[in-house]
Amino acid sequence: MPTLLLVDDEPNLLYSLKRGLESDDVRVLTAETAEQGIQALQAHGPDVVLLDVRLPDMSGLEAFAAMRRIDPRLTVVLFTAYSTAETAIEAMKLGAYDYLLKPVDLGRLQEVVQRAMEVARMTRVPAMLADEDDQPGADRIIGQSAAMQEVYKAIGRVAPQDVTVLITGESGTGKELVARAVFHHSRRSEGPFLAINCAALPESLLESELFGHERGAFTGADRRRIGKFEQVDRGTIFLDEIGDMSGATQAKVLRLLQDGSLERVGSNDTIRVDVRVIAATNRKLEELVAEGKFREDLFYRLNVFAIDLPPLRRRREDLPPLIDYFVRRFSRELGKRVVSISPEALHALQQHDWPGNVRELQSAVKYALVRAAGEVLTPECLPAGCRGASARGEGAGDLSPETESVRQFVQSFLGQGESDVYRRIHSEIDRILLPQVLNVVGGNQVQASEILGISRSTLRSRIADLGLTFEKRLLTDEARDEPARG
Repeated sequence: MPTLLLVDDEPNLLYSLKRGLESDDVRVLTAETAEQGIQALQAHGPDVVLLDVRLPDMSGLEAFAAMRRIDPRLTVVLFTAYSTAETAIEAMKLGAYDYLLKPVDLGRLQEVVQRAMEVARMTRVPAMLADEDDQPGADRIIGQSAAMQEVYKAIGRVAPQDVTVLITGESGTGKELVARAVFHHSRRSEGPFLAINCAALPESLLESELFGHERGAFTGADRRRIGKFEQVDRGTIFLDEIGDMSGATQAKVLRLLQDGSLERVGSNDTIRVDVRVIAATNRKLEELVAEGKFREDLFYRLNVFAIDLPPLRRRREDLPPLIDYFVRRFSRELGKRVVSISPEALHALQQHDWPGNVRELQSAVKYALVRAAGEVLTPECLPAGCRGASARGEGAGDLSPETESVRQFVQSFLGQGESDVYRRIHSEIDRILLPQVLNVVGGNQVQASEILGISRSTLRSRIADLGLTFEKRLLTDEARDEPARG
């Protein structure tokens, strides 16, 4: 279970934060001094530390440095009541994940802690290749097909070399896992690792997120912000969906790749950083270059070494081990006793074309396990779309009314001669699906992600990408109604 360590010298605040942040998914430890926090770090190895800047026995910066000496990859969020936040900014330069000014809304604090937990997991939990010895809790890249063997060879060749890597492939093929495998097998594996989804942030925020900004650089910039490239100095940054980046931000990334320098938004001061960049996209960058939507010089800088991930339909021999892995993994997580899958159910899954690739397969197996009543997955447990004819057209005359409506919806897009149809159709479906699921669960993103079969980070990215809003369910715990104050 992920562990959060709270270090603050105000007992009432610690009590309130512990009640507000602890859950079935997160264990919370507390400490009232820096020395107690350091001892808790050595004894329990927390994933994330929420650290007050002013402590009775030493400063937050001194505590931060001491903790980083013990665990160089520790994810730390600074917490301060002082509006200048200069100390916290200095800590950000040294590698802190974020800083927050007291008082902070509990909902905002929960979101920051959750994101920090995800960063800590990506940094600490290895992405293991198929032929490596298993490690408890590790994420695995599964497949023994010829196509995947080439991917493993590519990871092995490029990981030790400190060069930029471009990972391409359709959505759901596992590009983030490959990026993490490159990181964990690299010489920078003891340093920080951050992942940024370029498509999930509005362009006005993406540049500031990556490069930081000065106070007054734009409306709402009330303090200096340290960008992710500075935060991850001497580490690795993963830029996902880089094909969605605007021309202005592309130019700044190009400069960073060329000479290792950047300027914060609103500043003329040059800052030097040492960062390895791993980029990924599901779009054809060559086509975007030809259309003038992506810089040719940046493409060549990114494409120093390319890894192309095959879609699942082109490596069907990997389906049985993938299914077996997901059955074992999710059976443990869901408390199920499923040990195998029937030949009929396996045949149905093998006939499906998997347009959503491994991510779709993962969701289908999880759905089936939730429905399973015995020790064997049967066809009746599978999602309806995986039980019948494959997506290649068999049995088209036997479509249900609901499936026929979807078919006509897809056909309407194809009939318009539109490009990027896959992305557009999924966006339209998400505009309908996500608000309905969120309304059912009262805005609880944890429950919504479980129902949808996607991660919370993916759900938040889709909400932000589509500009969706919803009302959150009111919390009844009095401690959650109060903003955290120090």
